[in-house]
Amino acid sequence: MDTNKIAVGLDIGTTKIVAIVGQKNEHGKLEILGMGRSKSLGVHRGVVNNITQTIESIKKAVSEAEKASNYKITDVTVGIAGQHIRSLQHSDYISRSNFEDVIDDVDIDKLKDQVHKLVMLPGEEIIHVLPQEYKVDSQSEIIEPRGFHGSRLEANFHVVIGQISLMRNIARCVKEAGLNLIGITLEPLASSDAVLSQEEKEAGVALIDVGGGTTDIAVFKDNIIRHTAVIPFGGNVITDDIKTGCSIIERQAEILKVKYGSAWPSENKEIEVISIPGLHGREPKEITVKKLSQIIHARVEEIISLSYLELRNYGCEEQKKKLIAGIVMTGGGSKLKHLRQLTEYTTGMDVRIGYCNEHLASGQPKELASPEYATAIGLLMTGLNNLENYKNKFNYTQEKEIQPKVEIKKESVETEKKIKEISQKEEKKKEKKKSIFSTFQEKFIKYINDTE
Repeated sequence: MDTNKIAVGLDIGTTKIVAIVGQKNEHGKLEILGMGRSKSLGVHRGVVNNITQTIESIKKAVSEAEKASNYKITDVTVGIAGQHIRSLQHSDYISRSNFEDVIDDVDIDKLKDQVHKLVMLPGEEIIHVLPQEYKVDSQSEIIEPRGFHGSRLEANFHVVIGQISLMRNIARCVKEAGLNLIGITLEPLASSDAVLSQEEKEAGVALIDVGGGTTDIAVFKDNIIRHTAVIPFGGNVITDDIKTGCSIIERQAEILKVKYGSAWPSENKEIEVISIPGLHGREPKEITVKKLSQIIHARVEEIISLSYLELRNYGCEEQKKKLIAGIVMTGGGSKLKHLRQLTEYTTGMDVRIGYCNEHLASGQPKELASPEYATAIGLLMTGLNNLENYKNKFNYTQEKEIQPKVEIKKESVETEKKIKEISQKEEKKKEKKKSIFSTFQEKFIKYINDTE
């Protein structure tokens, strides 16, 4: 087992906390070494509301994953969600002093860093700065600006924002559980990595992740993230409605939803009756499957309508922004019977349920391909990609450091000076070079440490 190639995804959800340990095989597929799961006791609608209980739940899930994988977990990649997440579109530009030099990573990072300095509302922090199209001088709709000549570099950005205090609570729980938080990403982005194909992202697709406490949305078009949103309703609200409508306890309501629940009442007959055991010797209660479906249908229709409203806010009804690949639904709530049919009927779009099996190596437990593990699998993929990016940068740096030493011995003094100048320039690039994520991550982790 090569521990340098192993990563851990930690999904801190409203209903469950999942820790997944894995690595990539020689074909680039995920090999899951172990998984741990525990009931989430201190999270409500994606936000931590009980620090102590959340820490205990994290420890339980991590301990279970360690036993299953025989791997000591220290570093984790965590997802962020919750109703406090919002997004906006922003355009910005930089002027370049020497337009004869080609645009490189330093210029792009300078532009992204400028967006990171945007003034937010009190208590808010930028999580992601996601570039869409670039514009170099008068040439627009450029996807990859590196290598272009120009004096002005401009771009449209999708900026994701969250409440720093609520994000800090998640980071605190992870730290108090004895773990290092090395990666933070928006949960719908993680889920999209796990269940969407490149063809779907190019054609135009909406990911709707129906979780326990929230429904997360991410829209892609031309392989670019176009819109994100979080709706503060999920599977738990459906359970609450069943509990209230049938006057039963939560555990019974959850069982009814999972075993007999349907989002399409007309598919059920009036004569189908479910008997629910009474409490402490009381008479059992009876409810028809059709009435149960009617309760579920009312809430699910609301969630779908709010999700479709977000898609319309993006502009999915415009010809240029049309989502050809339709909707992909994932998350534990997507397993509800007839949900796909109701979504198709309500939105008029093609719908499929998103599974993670495309990225899993053969021989993995079928349970892991379930939609409810999409976010955890996506977070694992993010962690593994970060490891690869770090390794590639390290190898690139090593080559840059070694190469000039070999050349200097063979070249003249004038060439030696040029090589020294190039080496210094590369060193400056290396210092400035930061990923979209690392800029926020370093600031965020520093913020956590400074407040201790």
